[in-house]
Amino acid sequence: MAQDDEKTRIDNDGLRYKSKAPGSPFGGKGAFVSGTMSCLLCGKHRPRSMLKGKQVLGKTQMVCAPSCKELDEILAAAKP
Repeated sequence: MAQDDEKTRIDNDGLRYKSKAPGSPFGGKGAFVSGTMSCLLCGKHRPRSMLKGKQVLGKTQMVCAPSCKELDEILAAAKP
């Protein structure tokens, strides 16, 4: 248990994790480099080309196009 506490201790320089691998699971550095966004409705990360803008409470939010269910079916059929 003492080792787990050591890994999550906040250092003086502000770093918290000593054993965490650097980077993002979505690749790239900076905003919008990887080209993926999460759908507002289903929460899955999709390439921007598979999303469309939809007005929700006066703001444009990205959602799956044509719909979350249809897109899942299309992607499942495309897998070998």
